[in-house]
Amino acid sequence: MPEKAPSTARLEAFSDGVIAVIITIMVLELKVPHENGIAGLRAILPILVIYVLSFSFTAIYWINHQHLIERIEAADARILYANLGFLFCLSLLPFFTAYVIEKQLDSFAVALYAIWMNITGFSFLLLRIAIHRHLRGVGRLAREDRAERGKHLASLALYLMAIPLAYVHAAIALALIAVVTMIWVLPMLAIRPKQ
Repeated sequence: MPEKAPSTARLEAFSDGVIAVIITIMVLELKVPHENGIAGLRAILPILVIYVLSFSFTAIYWINHQHLIERIEAADARILYANLGFLFCLSLLPFFTAYVIEKQLDSFAVALYAIWMNITGFSFLLLRIAIHRHLRGVGRLAREDRAERGKHLASLALYLMAIPLAYVHAAIALALIAVVTMIWVLPMLAIRPKQ
Protein backbone atom coordinates (compact mmCIF):
# COMPACT_ATOMS: atom_id res chain seq x y z
CA MET A 1 0.00 0.00 0.00
CA PRO A 2 1.57 3.35 -1.06
CA GLU A 3 2.35 5.84 1.69
CA LYS A 4 -0.03 8.80 1.76
CA ALA A 5 1.59 12.23 1.30
CA PRO A 6 1.14 14.50 4.33
CA SER A 7 -1.63 17.08 4.24
CA THR A 8 -0.68 20.72 3.86
CA ALA A 9 -2.41 21.76 7.13
CA ARG A 10 0.64 21.01 9.29
CA LEU A 11 2.98 22.63 6.77
CA GLU A 12 0.84 25.78 6.79
CA ALA A 13 0.56 25.90 10.59
CA PHE A 14 4.30 25.41 11.07
CA SER A 15 5.16 28.01 8.42
CA ASP A 16 2.71 30.54 9.86
CA GLY A 17 4.22 30.07 13.32
CA VAL A 18 7.79 30.54 12.07
CA ILE A 19 6.86 33.66 10.10
CA ALA A 20 5.03 35.13 13.12
CA VAL A 21 8.17 34.65 15.24
CA ILE A 22 10.33 36.27 12.52
CA ILE A 23 8.13 39.38 12.52
CA THR A 24 8.16 39.49 16.34
CA ILE A 25 11.97 39.30 16.46
CA MET A 26 12.26 42.12 13.90
CA VAL A 27 10.00 44.46 15.86
CA LEU A 28 12.18 43.99 18.95
CA GLU A 29 14.94 45.88 17.12
CA LEU A 30 12.87 49.07 17.28
CA LYS A 31 14.06 51.20 20.21
CA VAL A 32 12.66 54.45 21.57
CA PRO A 33 14.99 57.32 20.59
CA HIS A 34 16.91 59.26 23.28
CA GLU A 35 16.01 62.65 21.79
CA ASN A 36 12.56 64.15 22.24
CA GLY A 37 10.19 65.44 19.58
CA ILE A 38 10.90 65.61 15.86
CA ALA A 39 14.67 65.24 16.37
CA GLY A 40 14.11 61.85 18.01
CA LEU A 41 11.78 60.73 15.26
CA ARG A 42 14.27 61.87 12.60
CA ALA A 43 17.01 59.88 14.37
CA ILE A 44 15.07 56.60 14.11
CA LEU A 45 13.58 57.20 10.65
CA PRO A 46 16.19 55.01 8.84
CA ILE A 47 15.49 52.21 11.35
CA LEU A 48 11.75 52.48 10.68
CA VAL A 49 12.34 52.41 6.91
CA ILE A 50 14.42 49.21 7.14
CA TYR A 51 11.84 47.65 9.47
CA VAL A 52 8.97 48.50 7.09
CA LEU A 53 10.96 47.10 4.17
CA SER A 54 11.77 43.85 6.01
CA PHE A 55 8.22 43.53 7.32
CA SER A 56 6.79 44.07 3.81
CA PHE A 57 9.23 41.52 2.37
CA THR A 58 8.16 38.96 4.99
CA ALA A 59 4.45 39.74 4.58
CA ILE A 60 4.62 39.35 0.79
CA TYR A 61 6.26 35.96 1.15
CA TRP A 62 3.62 34.91 3.69
CA ILE A 63 0.81 35.90 1.29
CA ASN A 64 2.47 34.15 -1.66
CA HIS A 65 3.17 31.11 0.51
CA GLN A 66 -0.52 30.91 1.46
CA HIS A 67 -1.54 31.28 -2.17
CA LEU A 68 0.82 28.49 -3.30
CA ILE A 69 0.03 26.03 -0.50
CA GLU A 70 -3.75 26.36 -0.85
CA ARG A 71 -3.42 25.07 -4.43
CA ILE A 72 -2.24 21.60 -3.33
CA GLU A 73 -3.94 18.95 -1.21
CA ALA A 74 -0.79 17.13 -0.10
CA ALA A 75 2.89 17.97 0.30
CA ASP A 76 5.52 15.58 -1.02
CA ALA A 77 9.10 15.39 0.31
CA ARG A 78 10.40 17.95 -2.24
CA ILE A 79 7.82 20.50 -1.12
CA LEU A 80 8.52 19.86 2.58
CA TYR A 81 12.29 20.26 2.18
CA ALA A 82 11.93 23.29 -0.10
CA ASN A 83 9.61 24.84 2.49
CA LEU A 84 12.13 24.22 5.28
CA GLY A 85 14.90 25.78 3.17
CA PHE A 86 12.75 28.84 2.55
CA LEU A 87 11.87 29.20 6.26
CA PHE A 88 15.55 28.86 7.20
CA CYS A 89 16.52 31.68 4.84
CA LEU A 90 13.63 33.87 5.95
CA SER A 91 14.42 33.22 9.64
CA LEU A 92 17.80 34.95 9.19
CA LEU A 93 16.17 38.16 7.87
CA PRO A 94 15.93 39.69 11.41
CA PHE A 95 19.72 39.30 11.73
CA PHE A 96 20.39 41.07 8.42
CA THR A 97 17.80 43.73 9.27
CA ALA A 98 19.53 44.35 12.62
CA TYR A 99 22.92 44.37 10.88
CA VAL A 100 21.87 47.12 8.46
CA ILE A 101 20.43 49.13 11.35
CA GLU A 102 23.53 48.65 13.54
CA LYS A 103 25.89 49.62 10.71
CA GLN A 104 23.77 52.71 9.95
CA LEU A 105 23.03 51.82 6.32
CA ASP A 106 26.66 51.66 5.21
CA SER A 107 27.36 50.26 1.74
CA PHE A 108 28.59 46.83 2.83
CA ALA A 109 25.60 46.32 5.17
CA VAL A 110 23.10 47.30 2.46
CA ALA A 111 24.85 45.04 -0.08
CA LEU A 112 24.71 42.17 2.43
CA TYR A 113 21.01 42.90 3.01
CA ALA A 114 20.38 42.77 -0.77
CA ILE A 115 22.35 39.50 -1.00
CA TRP A 116 20.17 37.99 1.70
CA MET A 117 17.01 39.23 -0.01
CA ASN A 118 18.25 37.43 -3.13
CA ILE A 119 19.07 34.20 -1.27
CA THR A 120 15.67 34.19 0.40
CA GLY A 121 13.97 34.94 -2.92
CA PHE A 122 15.85 32.07 -4.55
CA SER A 123 14.82 29.69 -1.75
CA PHE A 124 11.19 30.68 -2.31
CA LEU A 125 11.66 30.11 -6.04
CA LEU A 126 12.76 26.54 -5.24
CA LEU A 127 9.55 26.08 -3.22
CA ARG A 128 7.53 27.53 -6.10
CA ILE A 129 9.23 25.12 -8.55
CA ALA A 130 8.52 22.14 -6.25
CA ILE A 131 4.84 23.10 -6.03
CA HIS A 132 4.61 23.77 -9.78
CA ARG A 133 6.12 20.34 -10.41
CA HIS A 134 3.38 18.84 -8.22
CA LEU A 135 0.67 20.87 -9.97
CA ARG A 136 2.00 19.81 -13.39
CA GLY A 137 1.85 16.18 -12.23
CA VAL A 138 -1.84 16.49 -11.39
CA GLY A 139 -2.63 18.61 -14.47
CA ARG A 140 -3.33 21.84 -12.58
CA LEU A 141 -0.41 24.08 -13.60
CA ALA A 142 -1.96 27.28 -14.96
CA ARG A 143 -0.64 29.94 -17.35
CA GLU A 144 -0.59 32.39 -14.41
CA ASP A 145 1.90 30.10 -12.65
CA ARG A 146 4.42 30.62 -15.45
CA ALA A 147 3.85 34.39 -15.31
CA GLU A 148 4.44 34.39 -11.54
CA ARG A 149 7.68 32.48 -12.01
CA GLY A 150 8.79 35.06 -14.59
CA LYS A 151 8.01 37.89 -12.17
CA HIS A 152 9.93 36.03 -9.49
CA LEU A 153 13.02 35.74 -11.74
CA ALA A 154 12.77 39.47 -12.57
CA SER A 155 12.68 40.24 -8.83
CA LEU A 156 15.84 38.21 -8.27
CA ALA A 157 17.54 40.15 -11.08
CA LEU A 158 16.61 43.46 -9.41
CA TYR A 159 17.94 42.25 -6.06
CA LEU A 160 21.20 41.34 -7.82
CA MET A 161 21.37 44.86 -9.28
CA ALA A 162 20.94 46.32 -5.78
CA ILE A 163 24.16 44.62 -4.57
CA PRO A 164 26.71 46.67 -6.58
CA LEU A 165 24.39 49.68 -6.43
CA ALA A 166 24.81 49.69 -2.64
CA TYR A 167 28.44 50.74 -3.17
CA VAL A 168 27.38 53.61 -5.44
CA HIS A 169 24.57 54.88 -3.19
CA ALA A 170 23.06 52.78 -0.38
CA ALA A 171 19.74 54.68 -0.37
CA ILE A 172 19.21 54.01 -4.09
CA ALA A 173 19.89 50.30 -3.54
CA LEU A 174 17.28 50.25 -0.76
CA ALA A 175 14.87 52.09 -3.07
CA LEU A 176 15.39 49.37 -5.69
CA ILE A 177 14.61 46.71 -3.06
CA ALA A 178 11.47 48.69 -2.21
CA VAL A 179 10.51 48.70 -5.92
CA VAL A 180 10.66 44.89 -5.93
CA THR A 181 8.38 44.91 -2.88
CA MET A 182 5.89 47.15 -4.72
CA ILE A 183 5.97 44.86 -7.78
CA TRP A 184 4.56 42.15 -5.52
CA VAL A 185 2.25 44.31 -3.36
CA LEU A 186 0.23 45.94 -6.14
CA PRO A 187 -0.95 42.76 -7.88
CA MET A 188 -1.82 41.11 -4.53
CA LEU A 189 -5.30 42.57 -4.84
CA ALA A 190 -5.80 40.29 -7.86
CA ILE A 191 -5.18 37.08 -5.86
CA ARG A 192 -8.57 35.60 -5.17
CA PRO A 193 -9.18 33.31 -2.21
CA LYS A 194 -10.07 29.68 -2.90
CA GLN A 195 -13.82 29.17 -3.22
